[in-house]
Amino acid sequence: MNSQVIIFDTTLRDGEQALQASLSVKQKLQIALSLENTGIDIIEVGFPISSPGDFKSVQTISKNIKNSRICSLARCLDKDIDAAAEAMSSSNAFRIHIFLATSILHMESKLRKNFDQIIDMAITSVKRALRYTDDVEFSCEDASRTTMDNLCRIVEKLINAGVKTINIPDTVGYTVPNELSSIIHNLFQRVPNIDKSIISVHCHNDLGMAVGNSISAIQAGARQIEGTINGIGERAGNTALEEVIMAIKVREDVLGVSTKIKHKEIYRTSQIISQICNLPIPPNKAIVGSNAFAHSSGIHQDGVLKNRKNYEIMEPSSIGLKEVKLNLTSRSGRAAVKHYMTEMGYRECDYKIDELYASFLKLADKKGQVFDYDLEALAFINQQQEELEHFSLSFFSVQSISNGLSTASVKLLCGEKTFIESATTSNGPIDAIYQALNRITHFPIILQKYQLIAKGKGKDALGQVDILVEHKKRKFHGMGLATDIIESSAQAMVNVLNNIWKANQVNEKLKKLKKINN
Repeated sequence: MNSQVIIFDTTLRDGEQALQASLSVKQKLQIALSLENTGIDIIEVGFPISSPGDFKSVQTISKNIKNSRICSLARCLDKDIDAAAEAMSSSNAFRIHIFLATSILHMESKLRKNFDQIIDMAITSVKRALRYTDDVEFSCEDASRTTMDNLCRIVEKLINAGVKTINIPDTVGYTVPNELSSIIHNLFQRVPNIDKSIISVHCHNDLGMAVGNSISAIQAGARQIEGTINGIGERAGNTALEEVIMAIKVREDVLGVSTKIKHKEIYRTSQIISQICNLPIPPNKAIVGSNAFAHSSGIHQDGVLKNRKNYEIMEPSSIGLKEVKLNLTSRSGRAAVKHYMTEMGYRECDYKIDELYASFLKLADKKGQVFDYDLEALAFINQQQEELEHFSLSFFSVQSISNGLSTASVKLLCGEKTFIESATTSNGPIDAIYQALNRITHFPIILQKYQLIAKGKGKDALGQVDILVEHKKRKFHGMGLATDIIESSAQAMVNVLNNIWKANQVNEKLKKLKKINN
């Protein structure tokens, strides 16, 4: 049996159905190019008959994608099949994906047809699609709730009609792994011409088993897996392709199959899709979540620093992630603190680890998460001095006009001195406040990330702003919390400015010590 598993991505078709707003043609093309660059075998780019916009996007993508095969969805209707073929006509090779329900529930309550009529509709549509391409896929919608006799019967007839790929969808995410494995196994045992077609599965995640079902199908002989990047899709979503792909790579010893995926492109593609679709990735999401390669437990951190294989079954670099993340929290041990100090260029003789660690634990209990510049302040600045914030926002005022200019005035306490500054910008009130603050401090910073999260519901909900800036090739974090998002944004920047000031104080102190020692 062929050991290659074909990866069929439906982010642009099934995945887009879960979005609150449709993607533009430009956005869809950007996603398609990213998927192609990742080495996806088949990209299902849309449902052309559904709208003029979808037709145009399929048409545009077909003109630009060269290395992956383009696929479009169609019902068992002549107009659907004709539209799909027309939309993809610019592509050198394309696939038409036809679907029709086969379960008794769907036949009786939705289609009002018997199984013989279903077979006739399917075969007629396949023959029409074969006029345009020899690559036709057929999905037996709700296959996992179709009787085994009926499923075997229609699969055999579809293969005889020329279908190269038969898809067995778990349309409503109802099946558990051993059930789907049994269905695939039975097809291989009972359908005499099964070797002339590739068996595919398309699993939904309603019970959280989409990836498990897909893996069990591979073990039973399926050689195409359908899903989406980040698992986006209808209801609870689809099979998360990045999880299946990495399971195949990491457990090749058990699964005995492989893919043609460029694994180091996975993280980048995941991030692109998350940003374009405006669907944040949960921190604990397998493979691509921010915590997937993060370690907070002191025991785990110590183990990872000694040998990453102790607590990591794959390297972050295998998906294109550059570094492992050790979160500095009250659960961290001395090993993590030493690691961060070493990463910043300090030797153990430069500081007292016992005193630093004791101060670190107190700050971690108070702050939640500690960063490298916090460690510097604890190690080299008097602890009482560290408690005092150099910058404090006394007052701010903003005026903003839609599609116009925004002006901000701020009053900032800097140590024992007070400064007032204003700024005007066309980029909104928050940017105006940031410019006014930076005119006072004169810190050369680049805003790399701005994230707003609502804490609670209703008019009294708090807005938490998290920002990340770059200052002299070093990253600094800031957080602000207030019911007014402009105020929370200002607080976050003042938090950053204080962190930069502390880091600068450390540098000045170390320079003086160096002069004395010399």
